[in-house]
Amino acid sequence: MNSERDSETTFDEDSSQPNDEEVPYSDDETEDELDIQPAVEPEQNRINREVEATRETLRKDCNWQVKANDRAFHEQPQFMKTEYLCLKKSKYAGNAIKTYKYNPITFLPLNLFEQFKRAANFYFLVLLILQTIPQITTLSWYTTLIPLLLVLGITAIKDLVDDVARHRMDNEINNRNCDVIREERFINAKWKDIKVGDVIRLGKNAFVPADILLLSSSEPHSLCYVETAELDGETNLKFKMSLDVTDRYLQEERALAAFDGLVECEEPNNRLDKFTGTLIWKGRRYGLDADKILLRGCKIRNTDVCHGLVIFAGADTKIMRNSGKTRFKRTKIDSLMNYMVYTIFILLILVSAGLAIGHTYWEQQIGNSSWYLYDGKDYTPSYRGFLNFWGYIIVLNTMVPISLYVSVEVIRLGQSYFINWDLQMYYPPKDTPAKARTTTLNEQLGQIHYIFSDKTGTLTQNIMAFKKCCISGETYGENRDKTGEIQHRPVQADFSWNMYADGKLTFHDQYLIEKIKQGKEPEIRQFFFLLALCHTVMVDNSDGELNYQAASPDEGALVTAARNFGFVFLSRTQNTITISEMGTVKTYDVLAILDFNSDRKRMSVITREPNGAIRLYCKGADTVIYERLHRNDPQKQTTERALDIFASETLRTLCLCYKDISNEEYEAWNKKFMAASVALRNRDEALDKVYEEIEQNLILLGATAIEDKLQDGVPETISKLSKADIKIWVLTGDKKETAENIGFSCELLTDETTIYYGENISALLQTRLENQKNRTGSNANSSHGDNENFFPPGGNRALIITGSWLNEILLEKKKKKKKLLKLKFPRTMEEKQKQMESKRRAELNKEQQQRNFVDLACECNSVICCRVTPKQKAMVVDLVKRYKKAITLAIGDGANDVNMIKTAHIGVGISGQEGMQAVMSSDYSFGQFRYLQRLLLVHGRWSYIRMCKFLRYFFYKNFAFTLVHFWYSFFNGYSAQTAYEDWFITLYNVLYSSLPVLLVGLLDQDVSDKLSIRFPSLYILGQRDLLFNYRKFFISLFHGVVTSLIIFFIPYGAYLQTMGEDGEAPSDYQSFAVTAASSLIIAVNFQMGLDTSYWTFVNAFSIFGSIALYFGITFDLHSSGIHVLFPSAFQFTGTAPNALRQPYIWLTIILSVAICLLPVVALRFLTMTIWPTESDKIQKNRKKYKAEEETWRRRPSVFRRGVSGRRSAYAFSHQRGYADLIASGRIIRRRRASLTAVLGNNLAEVRRAEEAS
Repeated sequence: MNSERDSETTFDEDSSQPNDEEVPYSDDETEDELDIQPAVEPEQNRINREVEATRETLRKDCNWQVKANDRAFHEQPQFMKTEYLCLKKSKYAGNAIKTYKYNPITFLPLNLFEQFKRAANFYFLVLLILQTIPQITTLSWYTTLIPLLLVLGITAIKDLVDDVARHRMDNEINNRNCDVIREERFINAKWKDIKVGDVIRLGKNAFVPADILLLSSSEPHSLCYVETAELDGETNLKFKMSLDVTDRYLQEERALAAFDGLVECEEPNNRLDKFTGTLIWKGRRYGLDADKILLRGCKIRNTDVCHGLVIFAGADTKIMRNSGKTRFKRTKIDSLMNYMVYTIFILLILVSAGLAIGHTYWEQQIGNSSWYLYDGKDYTPSYRGFLNFWGYIIVLNTMVPISLYVSVEVIRLGQSYFINWDLQMYYPPKDTPAKARTTTLNEQLGQIHYIFSDKTGTLTQNIMAFKKCCISGETYGENRDKTGEIQHRPVQADFSWNMYADGKLTFHDQYLIEKIKQGKEPEIRQFFFLLALCHTVMVDNSDGELNYQAASPDEGALVTAARNFGFVFLSRTQNTITISEMGTVKTYDVLAILDFNSDRKRMSVITREPNGAIRLYCKGADTVIYERLHRNDPQKQTTERALDIFASETLRTLCLCYKDISNEEYEAWNKKFMAASVALRNRDEALDKVYEEIEQNLILLGATAIEDKLQDGVPETISKLSKADIKIWVLTGDKKETAENIGFSCELLTDETTIYYGENISALLQTRLENQKNRTGSNANSSHGDNENFFPPGGNRALIITGSWLNEILLEKKKKKKKLLKLKFPRTMEEKQKQMESKRRAELNKEQQQRNFVDLACECNSVICCRVTPKQKAMVVDLVKRYKKAITLAIGDGANDVNMIKTAHIGVGISGQEGMQAVMSSDYSFGQFRYLQRLLLVHGRWSYIRMCKFLRYFFYKNFAFTLVHFWYSFFNGYSAQTAYEDWFITLYNVLYSSLPVLLVGLLDQDVSDKLSIRFPSLYILGQRDLLFNYRKFFISLFHGVVTSLIIFFIPYGAYLQTMGEDGEAPSDYQSFAVTAASSLIIAVNFQMGLDTSYWTFVNAFSIFGSIALYFGITFDLHSSGIHVLFPSAFQFTGTAPNALRQPYIWLTIILSVAICLLPVVALRFLTMTIWPTESDKIQKNRKKYKAEEETWRRRPSVFRRGVSGRRSAYAFSHQRGYADLIASGRIIRRRRASLTAVLGNNLAEVRRAEEAS
């Protein structure tokens, strides 16, 4: 593929090509920081520009002032901001964090306010008020009050439980302890009591409570090692270093308490790797940068004590600034359900209005002329119709199901507990169960279209393992015994002969170890000697154990591998390195370290050996090493074949080489090296040029192959999700090569994949945008071509794009401001309109370009965005949400994923060693990426199916129940009289028909969990909204209408001109009401039985139990005893016992139920026979599949390394290593000087004074 970049494809003609290695700016950068200065300029111009820039920076950026040990300083009037009318508050945030919504005072009013914002709850509140008006009420007030209180109470309890959990989590963090200077000494204080300007003390393994300026530490030159796992998921150590002046003077408690420095710096922002400021102390100014700042969420490692000054606290810290806004998330079904409730409102008003008009007409024609209907009120027919309108609103109120929302909440709560209790999503090594942190999004898990995943710590373990190597053309790492014979079963190699072996290296080639022991092939020993020598790893020897601290996990894995093979890095000083070579300890002089950077992709060490010889050792990516090899190197071809094999197994490769240097050559080169080291301008470029001179004509030793360990089951999970038509995008801050390697490892990319890069698609998008502009100009109504595909149909495509190209393509790149003379000229209205029109066009172009990019990216099977900022991750998710209207899920493990997790419809946090920031902001959390397939394909799919079935049935049973009143109104003069007893209306949704549908919503499953995972295509139903939509809603409405017709007219026809066995007519109103109610209860409960796919004892009990409960309560309510106690509330005295003892009525009930259910049974049979769904087919063959599972032995995974023919490059750290610190000696611990050396002749006097005291 052509990957050359064409400068014409960019959208900003004044800009240079985006740099793939750079993380793009954040929105908090000023325009001046983005200005590109010319490489050469007159000296005076440069001086003037620097002075002006300094002044401008101070004016624009350094508005944040922090005074050490002076809390009153930050309460001055100039630092106050106005809040709530005239109330003022300091602009400096406290260190307490708050994620809860309520407190004891605000809970009740706020919660009720939020609940009554729901249309249905507010509707029933209005209805309750209407029922207190005697002129229009047709139902008792308790028929509405009891269900409303039940709904409000259950929802309030759920909200209370959720908020109590948030309170607990906030308290746990806010009440952590740390040492703070108060009254000139350190005292123990809580995190929430820390303020900006406090000086704090932190110990080893402590979390940093705020963004602090490092003042001093117990390490040499006040170095401080930190782990940023909670920020970015990276577990390798990074170092920070204080200013020399604070290192010298601020070690003691007294000095720290007297420290009164003033820091002027940038305002709080979200850029994790940027900080600009100045420390003013003792009349001098000291520049500050990000290397001197410890961010909240970092963990202190390998540093006993460090001291810091709090710069940003609480909500102002960078980790909190990156967390984004907490968004209220609701499911697609929630939104659809609300629209359906609005539809029911409209139907209710139309039906009530129609019946009210009917009553007006009836009053005019019949009511006025019927003396026996006179009620003593001389209302006009139109006014009676108006009153009846409100009467029917009350009678038909059950069309809007008040219990719908509380039932939905109960079902979601139960489904959340099923996720929490799922042992197959429990991760034993970390004792981490799956956790549903929200109860409102479960069914949305069954509708996911796009997954956005972080890489480090989410797909990978961030652990590197030495797997294979090639030395002198021979490959090692297969399963071989001591003689070199291939073994069929892998046997762990024996490292017991090596006292320094850590016992953690998994290696199966005993033949290599035998060769190392024998020492007959010096190249093999030299290979591992190079690994032990050429690096910038630091060693900590504590309790007799060697602990390596590496700038990248790759480098740590190589040094650890050399250690296990007998070449052990023991210690280093500024100019030497000590290595144990097969038990023999030797020290080498280090003459120079040529450190790694992203352009060089290699590092070298020049050493002087004990015999005086000078040698350069180099390791680096094969692409750069092969360019610098001696042209007659004999190992080129064989090593390249080995590299291809390693690449096919998606291992990360590295070439090792060396070169002998004469003393004369070294001396000449060293002069150039020293000159470049002290260059005032372009020092890095000068050093790279000098390095290039010496790293030529190298001799190849071999190559290493490292496995970047994926989490278990990642390829299988991605494959299953892909078969479920879910697209996976990887969004990472890692380098492009690293992200691409992982793409191949986890099967997102294969040899058949056509990969497009930012430079490739830039031209496509620019051409499309120009065409769209031309079409719009020629024909404003023309939309032809907007929906054209970017690529031909078919084929496997992937897009890999960096953050810089993302900004370039999406027109997010900031333009350089032109420095114009700032004179104020009056603008005409025409100029203002022209400027507004220009801005509007720019916004339209930007929107169209973003839409085009999303369309192009969605045509690819997979997308990998690398070197992206947390804000860009959220932006990519938001673009797909906005332009594709697709359901998105974001999964990550670090604080840099929080914004993305909050932006997506569903956020998932990976909990483990990488910290809890992502988990705290997530909706669901678990221990490993592989559990995602069970969360979506099992729990998500089941939740969606259950919720859809519940909603369809719920609407059906309410329509069937309510519309009987409608048919009855044609026979009662449209008088708003109810067709049922009041108590039946009250208890219908609460007791008689609620339990079966709730249990289906909780327990039903069309196929088992194993079959759900085995057939991922079952998931597609949810993505396409096939089980619940407006079509399904109107089918439920039609079904309810037909059922209500049958429930009313069959008893009506049966009672017409009928005589009972005892000679009495059973066709009175109360007997009719009991017959209709009995038919309804049996019909809707049996209908639920027909809709149940997964029968248990509980389901059967709920259906027959609900019917039995109805008859039991009805006989009690119709007894004479309760009528005597409450005569006005219970008026159906003896109705049920009298009516239900007649066989004729039971035959009527049976006929009604049969006519309701038999057509449904016939239709289901025809559907499953003629048009079976995939789920129906699997259900039909489930016994066969179960037998297959019992006899099927698990085959070896088809996801193996060996599927890619590409060369995977080795990935170093994202930044330079520790070479500068090693060369300067600042990192090396020095032994303390003896007392004699310090005190000299005064030693004897000091000892005598101690003895006397």
